[in-house]
Amino acid sequence: MMEKKIKIVNDPVLGFIQLPLGLGLQIVEHPWFQRLRNIKQLGVAYFIYPGAVHTRFQHSLGAYYLAQQAIDVLITKKNEITPIESEAVSLAVLLHDIGHGPFSHTLEKIILPHISHEQITLAYMHHFNNLFDGELRLAIDIMNNRYSKHFLHQLISSQLDMDRLDYLKRDSFFTGVSEGVIGTERIIKMLTIAKDSLAVEEKGIYSIEKFLIARRLMYWQVYLHKTVLAAEQMLISIFKRVHFLYKNKQLILPDTLNRFWNNPISAKELNENIELIQLFSQLDDSEIWVWIKQWAQHTDFILSFLSQNFIQRKLFKIEMQRTPIPTSKLEDYRNKTMKKFHLSAFDASFLVFSDSAENHAYSITDDKINILYKDGRILDISEASDILNTEVISKNVIKYFICFMQEAIRS
Repeated sequence: MMEKKIKIVNDPVLGFIQLPLGLGLQIVEHPWFQRLRNIKQLGVAYFIYPGAVHTRFQHSLGAYYLAQQAIDVLITKKNEITPIESEAVSLAVLLHDIGHGPFSHTLEKIILPHISHEQITLAYMHHFNNLFDGELRLAIDIMNNRYSKHFLHQLISSQLDMDRLDYLKRDSFFTGVSEGVIGTERIIKMLTIAKDSLAVEEKGIYSIEKFLIARRLMYWQVYLHKTVLAAEQMLISIFKRVHFLYKNKQLILPDTLNRFWNNPISAKELNENIELIQLFSQLDDSEIWVWIKQWAQHTDFILSFLSQNFIQRKLFKIEMQRTPIPTSKLEDYRNKTMKKFHLSAFDASFLVFSDSAENHAYSITDDKINILYKDGRILDISEASDILNTEVISKNVIKYFICFMQEAIRS
């Protein structure tokens, strides 16, 4: 019998990664998974960080690789993980982001308003399971935390999962934001199991402290950077205007968007109807760009104005503060916009609006990051750390912002 040929990819962040064999390789080569090559990991962040053009495809392979490394470490430390369990959790990690739509998080709940990307991921896994004669059944159970070994689910979804370990290091690399660099290899080497939960050996506490600090810094420097927020808000405003025009029969939707908006789809329908998954699989960043370029020529001033400015990177101006935006300020900016562009108050609401962004590095209520001491004690990182203040790392920081077209306010 001929041995299966090993395939290697050279990842700029993690080095040489061995692709999965057998079923995993079939999934990677499937068009549904290959679609992730055309979805940028950080949505519109490349408007601000030119290097941030890495994709969900790269990230998924990276997370898969880290899962393999973590499993090997846990087995070496005499934790029982069977080959079947190992393959199942690795496949679940590989597929954890397949449900992301165009521009990643930015358009979530816009294209499919009632379905999260996690629910779309499970729909993909369900259909893959049917295509491959039930071989993903265990992976789905682990993903849903319905399997007896809870720590396997934590490798996929927790405050120290393979997703976070990869995206922090990867996003830091491609944006050039060095504050996000973490000791991924060190953290994985320190992983262990305590009472059916992932834990970190006492020696790894400093790497976890660095990990949590890096996560907090990356949120405000990259993920919630004010200009990134401005670009995201402009894209969302474009789609809100499209939806308004569609409802008022002033715009013909692209076929795919028409199918999703004309008959709202539930997660159950997505699970049951493979044609809907096939349709969703046609959507990526490139498809959205085609739509926006078409909308830039629309007769509606708001839609064409927003689309043209987005294409040309003439983004919303954004002002952020710690307290809610006063109604008087919002009304003032809208009045100036109405006067500048001769708009109604309703139309001006697409160009001037307020919202908020929030971030907390660590949750003391979710699956905790436990530190296992040599004497058998298990402490949450917030208790074990000498430098991390529980109130600080778990605090949900909210920043309020107002978005507007600067040319209207400053004129």
